[in-house]
Amino acid sequence: MKMNGGLRNLDPALRRAWHPLCRSSEVATEPRSFGLLGERYVAYRAKDATVRVFLDRCPHRFAPLSLGSCEGDALRCAYHGWLFDAEGRCTEIPALGTDAVVPTRAQLSGPARVGESHGMVFVAPLPPLTPMPRVAADGDAAFMKGDLPTFETRASAGLLADNFLDMAHFPFVHANTFGADQAREVPHFSVTRDGYTFSAAYEHEFLNREDPGVVEGVRPLLQRRRLTYRYTAPFHLELAIEFLDAGGTNVIGFFLTPVDDETVRIYSSLWRDDLAGSEERMRAAIDFEVAVVEEDLRVQSRYQSLELPLDIHAELHTRADRSTLELRRVLRELVDCSNAL
Repeated sequence: MKMNGGLRNLDPALRRAWHPLCRSSEVATEPRSFGLLGERYVAYRAKDATVRVFLDRCPHRFAPLSLGSCEGDALRCAYHGWLFDAEGRCTEIPALGTDAVVPTRAQLSGPARVGESHGMVFVAPLPPLTPMPRVAADGDAAFMKGDLPTFETRASAGLLADNFLDMAHFPFVHANTFGADQAREVPHFSVTRDGYTFSAAYEHEFLNREDPGVVEGVRPLLQRRRLTYRYTAPFHLELAIEFLDAGGTNVIGFFLTPVDDETVRIYSSLWRDDLAGSEERMRAAIDFEVAVVEEDLRVQSRYQSLELPLDIHAELHTRADRSTLELRRVLRELVDCSNAL
Protein backbone atom coordinates (compact mmCIF):
# COMPACT_ATOMS: atom_id res chain seq x y z
CA MET A 1 0.00 0.00 0.00
CA LYS A 2 2.66 2.50 1.02
CA MET A 3 6.04 3.27 -0.48
CA ASN A 4 8.60 5.44 1.27
CA GLY A 5 6.04 6.68 3.77
CA GLY A 6 3.57 7.75 1.07
CA LEU A 7 -0.20 7.76 1.41
CA ARG A 8 -2.16 5.89 -1.25
CA ASN A 9 -5.91 5.83 -1.82
CA LEU A 10 -6.40 2.52 -0.02
CA ASP A 11 -4.22 3.14 3.01
CA PRO A 12 -5.96 1.32 5.94
CA ALA A 13 -5.67 4.47 8.10
CA LEU A 14 -8.23 6.20 5.89
CA ARG A 15 -10.91 3.84 7.18
CA ARG A 16 -10.83 5.80 10.47
CA ALA A 17 -12.03 9.01 8.85
CA TRP A 18 -15.15 10.53 7.32
CA HIS A 19 -15.45 10.32 3.53
CA PRO A 20 -18.05 11.64 1.07
CA LEU A 21 -19.91 8.64 -0.33
CA CYS A 22 -22.24 10.54 -2.68
CA ARG A 23 -24.48 13.58 -2.92
CA SER A 24 -27.64 13.53 -0.83
CA SER A 25 -29.64 13.97 -4.03
CA GLU A 26 -28.28 10.67 -5.33
CA VAL A 27 -29.92 8.67 -2.53
CA ALA A 28 -33.57 7.77 -3.07
CA THR A 29 -36.05 5.12 -1.93
CA GLU A 30 -34.43 2.52 -4.20
CA PRO A 31 -30.95 1.12 -3.50
CA ARG A 32 -27.91 2.43 -5.33
CA SER A 33 -24.27 1.35 -5.22
CA PHE A 34 -21.27 3.63 -4.57
CA GLY A 35 -17.55 2.87 -4.36
CA LEU A 36 -15.27 3.90 -1.48
CA LEU A 37 -11.85 2.65 -0.35
CA GLY A 38 -11.96 -0.44 -2.54
CA GLU A 39 -15.43 -1.54 -1.41
CA ARG A 40 -18.96 -1.09 -2.72
CA TYR A 41 -21.67 0.33 -0.48
CA VAL A 42 -25.43 0.27 -1.04
CA ALA A 43 -27.37 3.35 0.06
CA TYR A 44 -31.08 4.13 0.24
CA ARG A 45 -33.35 6.55 2.06
CA ALA A 46 -35.70 5.14 4.70
CA LYS A 47 -39.25 6.35 5.40
CA ASP A 48 -38.00 8.74 8.08
CA ALA A 49 -35.69 10.32 5.44
CA THR A 50 -32.50 9.01 7.07
CA VAL A 51 -29.89 7.46 4.80
CA ARG A 52 -29.12 3.78 5.35
CA VAL A 53 -25.76 2.47 4.14
CA PHE A 54 -24.45 -1.12 4.11
CA LEU A 55 -21.80 -3.04 2.24
CA ASP A 56 -23.26 -3.89 -1.14
CA ARG A 57 -23.13 -7.62 -0.47
CA CYS A 58 -25.78 -10.01 0.77
CA PRO A 59 -24.33 -12.35 3.45
CA HIS A 60 -26.00 -15.34 1.78
CA ARG A 61 -24.29 -15.56 -1.64
CA PHE A 62 -22.63 -12.13 -1.74
CA ALA A 63 -24.98 -10.85 -4.45
CA PRO A 64 -25.04 -7.06 -4.86
CA LEU A 65 -27.87 -5.70 -2.73
CA SER A 66 -28.08 -2.69 -5.04
CA LEU A 67 -29.80 -5.02 -7.54
CA GLY A 68 -32.63 -5.46 -5.06
CA SER A 69 -35.53 -3.26 -4.01
CA CYS A 70 -36.82 -1.39 -0.99
CA GLU A 71 -40.01 -2.37 0.85
CA GLY A 72 -40.66 0.48 3.24
CA ASP A 73 -37.54 0.70 5.39
CA ALA A 74 -36.47 -2.83 4.45
CA LEU A 75 -34.14 -3.95 1.66
CA ARG A 76 -34.84 -7.15 -0.29
CA CYS A 77 -32.06 -9.01 -2.08
CA ALA A 78 -32.80 -9.65 -5.76
CA TYR A 79 -31.14 -13.10 -5.76
CA HIS A 80 -33.01 -15.16 -3.14
CA GLY A 81 -35.37 -12.56 -1.70
CA TRP A 82 -33.82 -12.26 1.76
CA LEU A 83 -35.30 -9.22 3.50
CA PHE A 84 -33.26 -6.93 5.78
CA ASP A 85 -34.67 -4.22 8.03
CA ALA A 86 -33.30 -0.68 8.40
CA GLU A 87 -30.76 -1.91 10.97
CA GLY A 88 -29.49 -4.60 8.62
CA ARG A 89 -31.12 -7.54 10.42
CA CYS A 90 -32.57 -10.29 8.24
CA THR A 91 -36.29 -10.68 8.95
CA GLU A 92 -37.32 -13.09 6.18
CA ILE A 93 -35.80 -15.95 4.17
CA PRO A 94 -38.49 -17.00 1.69
CA ALA A 95 -36.94 -20.40 0.91
CA LEU A 96 -37.34 -21.47 4.56
CA GLY A 97 -41.02 -20.59 4.89
CA THR A 98 -42.87 -18.24 7.22
CA ASP A 99 -42.09 -20.07 10.48
CA ALA A 100 -38.35 -20.40 9.93
CA VAL A 101 -35.84 -19.20 12.50
CA VAL A 102 -33.53 -16.69 10.83
CA PRO A 103 -29.82 -17.31 11.60
CA THR A 104 -28.29 -14.65 13.82
CA ARG A 105 -25.43 -14.29 11.34
CA ALA A 106 -27.90 -13.10 8.69
CA GLN A 107 -26.89 -9.50 9.30
CA LEU A 108 -25.69 -6.82 6.91
CA SER A 109 -22.36 -5.13 7.49
CA GLY A 110 -22.10 -1.38 7.32
CA PRO A 111 -19.86 1.57 8.13
CA ALA A 112 -19.36 2.64 11.73
CA ARG A 113 -20.95 6.05 11.12
CA VAL A 114 -23.22 7.67 8.53
CA GLY A 115 -24.08 11.38 8.36
CA GLU A 116 -25.27 14.15 6.06
CA SER A 117 -23.96 17.68 5.75
CA HIS A 118 -23.99 20.41 3.05
CA GLY A 119 -25.75 18.15 0.55
CA MET A 120 -23.35 15.24 0.94
CA VAL A 121 -23.64 11.78 2.49
CA PHE A 122 -20.58 10.94 4.59
CA VAL A 123 -19.52 7.57 5.98
CA ALA A 124 -16.74 6.45 8.30
CA PRO A 125 -15.94 2.74 7.75
CA LEU A 126 -14.45 2.49 11.27
CA PRO A 127 -15.01 4.76 14.30
CA PRO A 128 -13.56 8.05 13.02
CA LEU A 129 -10.63 9.95 14.46
CA THR A 130 -11.50 12.98 12.33
CA PRO A 131 -14.44 15.36 12.84
CA MET A 132 -17.55 15.38 10.69
CA PRO A 133 -16.95 17.92 7.87
CA ARG A 134 -19.12 21.05 7.67
CA VAL A 135 -19.44 24.09 5.40
CA ALA A 136 -20.72 27.10 7.34
CA ALA A 137 -22.06 28.90 4.26
CA ASP A 138 -24.44 26.02 3.52
CA GLY A 139 -26.70 27.08 6.41
CA ASP A 140 -26.73 30.75 5.41
CA ALA A 141 -29.82 31.82 3.45
CA ALA A 142 -27.82 34.64 1.83
CA PHE A 143 -25.87 32.13 -0.26
CA MET A 144 -26.92 30.49 -3.51
CA LYS A 145 -25.59 26.98 -4.01
CA GLY A 146 -24.53 25.32 -7.24
CA ASP A 147 -23.06 21.85 -7.76
CA LEU A 148 -20.42 21.02 -10.33
CA PRO A 149 -20.77 17.77 -12.29
CA THR A 150 -19.09 14.86 -10.54
CA PHE A 151 -15.63 13.98 -11.87
CA GLU A 152 -14.13 10.49 -11.71
CA THR A 153 -10.47 10.30 -12.63
CA ARG A 154 -7.23 8.41 -12.27
CA ALA A 155 -5.59 10.22 -9.37
CA SER A 156 -4.36 10.21 -5.79
CA ALA A 157 -6.80 11.79 -3.33
CA GLY A 158 -3.83 13.02 -1.31
CA LEU A 159 -2.22 14.70 -4.31
CA LEU A 160 -5.55 16.28 -5.31
CA ALA A 161 -5.91 17.71 -1.79
CA ASP A 162 -2.35 18.99 -2.07
CA ASN A 163 -3.20 20.61 -5.40
CA PHE A 164 -6.27 22.40 -4.00
CA LEU A 165 -4.24 23.89 -1.14
CA ASP A 166 -1.31 24.87 -3.35
CA MET A 167 -1.11 28.55 -4.29
CA ALA A 168 2.05 28.60 -6.39
CA HIS A 169 0.68 26.74 -9.42
CA PHE A 170 -2.01 29.30 -10.34
CA PRO A 171 -0.07 31.33 -12.97
CA PHE A 172 1.08 28.17 -14.72
CA VAL A 173 -1.62 25.48 -14.57
CA HIS A 174 -4.49 27.98 -14.76
CA ALA A 175 -3.08 30.38 -17.36
CA ASN A 176 -6.21 29.97 -19.53
CA THR A 177 -8.73 30.70 -16.73
CA PHE A 178 -7.72 32.93 -13.84
CA GLY A 179 -3.96 32.36 -13.58
CA ALA A 180 -2.82 34.87 -16.18
CA ASP A 181 -3.66 37.70 -13.79
CA GLN A 182 -2.02 36.07 -10.78
CA ALA A 183 1.28 37.27 -9.34
CA ARG A 184 3.91 34.56 -9.39
CA GLU A 185 5.12 35.33 -5.89
CA VAL A 186 2.95 33.84 -3.12
CA PRO A 187 2.34 36.41 -0.36
CA HIS A 188 3.14 35.65 3.25
CA PHE A 189 0.49 33.60 5.03
CA SER A 190 0.18 31.62 8.25
CA VAL A 191 -1.48 28.30 9.03
CA THR A 192 -3.64 27.72 12.11
CA ARG A 193 -3.91 24.09 13.17
CA ASP A 194 -6.73 22.57 15.25
CA GLY A 195 -6.45 18.80 15.58
CA TYR A 196 -7.28 17.21 12.24
CA THR A 197 -8.24 20.56 10.73
CA PHE A 198 -6.39 23.73 9.79
CA SER A 199 -6.96 27.05 8.04
CA ALA A 200 -4.72 29.38 6.07
CA ALA A 201 -5.53 32.93 4.96
CA TYR A 202 -3.95 35.79 3.06
CA GLU A 203 -4.95 38.98 1.23
CA HIS A 204 -3.77 40.20 -2.16
CA GLU A 205 -4.69 42.46 -5.06
CA PHE A 206 -6.26 41.01 -8.21
CA LEU A 207 -8.04 42.07 -11.39
CA ASN A 208 -11.75 41.67 -10.69
CA ARG A 209 -13.06 41.21 -14.23
CA GLU A 210 -16.32 39.72 -12.91
CA ASP A 211 -17.38 42.85 -10.96
CA PRO A 212 -20.24 44.77 -12.68
CA GLY A 213 -19.03 47.85 -10.80
CA VAL A 214 -15.91 47.91 -12.94
CA VAL A 215 -17.98 48.24 -16.12
CA GLU A 216 -20.13 50.91 -14.46
CA GLY A 217 -17.02 52.85 -13.46
CA VAL A 218 -17.78 52.85 -9.71
CA ARG A 219 -14.83 50.59 -8.79
CA PRO A 220 -11.35 50.07 -10.22
CA LEU A 221 -10.35 46.83 -11.96
CA LEU A 222 -7.54 46.26 -9.44
CA GLN A 223 -9.18 45.25 -6.17
CA ARG A 224 -8.46 43.45 -2.91
CA ARG A 225 -9.64 40.04 -1.77
CA ARG A 226 -9.05 37.67 1.14
CA LEU A 227 -8.58 33.93 0.56
CA THR A 228 -9.21 31.55 3.45
CA TYR A 229 -8.51 27.85 3.01
CA ARG A 230 -10.13 25.39 5.43
CA TYR A 231 -9.14 21.74 5.57
CA THR A 232 -10.64 18.76 7.41
CA ALA A 233 -8.76 15.46 7.21
CA PRO A 234 -8.51 13.52 5.14
CA PHE A 235 -9.95 14.99 1.92
CA HIS A 236 -12.47 17.74 2.67
CA LEU A 237 -11.38 21.19 1.46
CA GLU A 238 -12.95 24.62 1.28
CA LEU A 239 -11.85 28.00 -0.06
CA ALA A 240 -13.69 31.19 0.92
CA ILE A 241 -12.90 34.16 -1.34
CA GLU A 242 -14.03 37.48 0.16
CA PHE A 243 -14.15 40.42 -2.25
CA LEU A 244 -13.11 43.26 0.02
CA ASP A 245 -13.85 46.12 -2.38
CA ALA A 246 -16.78 44.80 -4.42
CA GLY A 247 -18.36 42.92 -1.51
CA GLY A 248 -19.59 39.35 -1.47
CA THR A 249 -18.11 35.93 -0.84
CA ASN A 250 -17.45 32.94 -3.10
CA VAL A 251 -17.04 29.60 -1.28
CA ILE A 252 -15.66 26.64 -3.20
CA GLY A 253 -16.05 23.17 -1.66
CA PHE A 254 -13.87 20.29 -2.85
CA PHE A 255 -14.74 16.82 -1.52
CA LEU A 256 -12.68 13.79 -2.55
CA THR A 257 -13.69 10.12 -2.48
CA PRO A 258 -10.89 7.55 -2.92
CA VAL A 259 -12.73 4.85 -4.88
CA ASP A 260 -9.88 2.41 -5.41
CA ASP A 261 -6.11 2.53 -5.56
CA GLU A 262 -6.06 4.54 -8.79
CA THR A 263 -9.46 6.25 -8.92
CA VAL A 264 -10.89 9.31 -7.16
CA ARG A 265 -14.39 10.75 -7.38
CA ILE A 266 -14.46 14.56 -7.09
CA TYR A 267 -17.48 16.40 -5.74
CA SER A 268 -17.39 20.18 -5.83
CA SER A 269 -19.95 22.84 -4.94
CA LEU A 270 -20.14 26.64 -4.95
CA TRP A 271 -21.80 28.95 -2.44
CA ARG A 272 -22.15 32.56 -3.60
CA ASP A 273 -23.84 35.55 -1.92
CA ASP A 274 -22.99 38.03 -4.68
CA LEU A 275 -25.07 36.78 -7.62
CA ALA A 276 -28.35 38.53 -6.75
CA GLY A 277 -30.22 35.24 -7.16
CA SER A 278 -29.24 34.91 -10.84
CA GLU A 279 -29.32 31.30 -12.02
CA GLU A 280 -27.57 32.38 -15.22
CA ARG A 281 -24.63 33.84 -13.30
CA MET A 282 -24.44 30.69 -11.16
CA ARG A 283 -24.32 28.51 -14.29
CA ALA A 284 -21.52 30.68 -15.64
CA ALA A 285 -19.64 30.36 -12.33
CA ILE A 286 -20.03 26.57 -12.42
CA ASP A 287 -18.79 26.39 -16.02
CA PHE A 288 -15.76 28.45 -15.03
CA GLU A 289 -14.93 26.16 -12.08
CA VAL A 290 -15.33 23.08 -14.30
CA ALA A 291 -12.67 24.54 -16.61
CA VAL A 292 -10.41 25.13 -13.58
CA VAL A 293 -10.78 21.52 -12.40
CA GLU A 294 -10.06 20.22 -15.90
CA GLU A 295 -6.83 22.24 -15.96
CA ASP A 296 -5.77 20.65 -12.67
CA LEU A 297 -6.64 17.14 -13.84
CA ARG A 298 -4.42 17.48 -16.90
CA VAL A 299 -1.55 17.41 -14.41
CA GLN A 300 -2.93 15.31 -11.57
CA SER A 301 -4.16 12.39 -13.69
CA ARG A 302 -0.71 11.97 -15.21
CA TYR A 303 1.30 11.42 -12.03
CA GLN A 304 3.27 8.20 -12.34
CA SER A 305 3.20 7.44 -8.62
CA LEU A 306 -0.26 7.88 -7.10
CA GLU A 307 0.79 8.55 -3.53
CA LEU A 308 1.29 11.62 -1.38
CA PRO A 309 4.69 11.58 0.37
CA LEU A 310 4.21 11.96 4.13
CA ASP A 311 7.90 12.06 4.98
CA ILE A 312 8.50 15.82 4.98
CA HIS A 313 12.13 15.20 3.98
CA ALA A 314 11.20 13.26 0.84
CA GLU A 315 10.44 16.44 -1.17
CA LEU A 316 11.70 20.00 -1.30
CA HIS A 317 9.52 22.56 0.50
CA THR A 318 9.58 26.37 0.51
CA ARG A 319 7.78 29.09 2.46
CA ALA A 320 5.09 29.03 -0.23
CA ASP A 321 4.27 25.43 0.79
CA ARG A 322 3.14 26.04 4.37
CA SER A 323 -0.41 24.74 3.82
CA THR A 324 0.59 21.68 1.80
CA LEU A 325 3.31 20.87 4.32
CA GLU A 326 0.70 21.03 7.09
CA LEU A 327 -1.48 18.65 5.04
CA ARG A 328 1.32 16.09 5.21
CA ARG A 329 1.72 16.55 8.96
CA VAL A 330 -2.02 16.05 9.60
CA LEU A 331 -2.23 12.95 7.43
CA ARG A 332 0.95 11.57 8.99
CA GLU A 333 -0.69 11.95 12.40
CA LEU A 334 -3.86 10.24 11.17
CA VAL A 335 -1.83 7.28 9.89
CA ASP A 336 0.20 7.02 13.11
CA CYS A 337 -2.83 7.27 15.40
CA SER A 338 -4.77 4.75 13.33
CA ASN A 339 -1.86 2.30 13.38
CA ALA A 340 -1.65 2.65 17.16
CA LEU A 341 -5.24 1.42 17.66
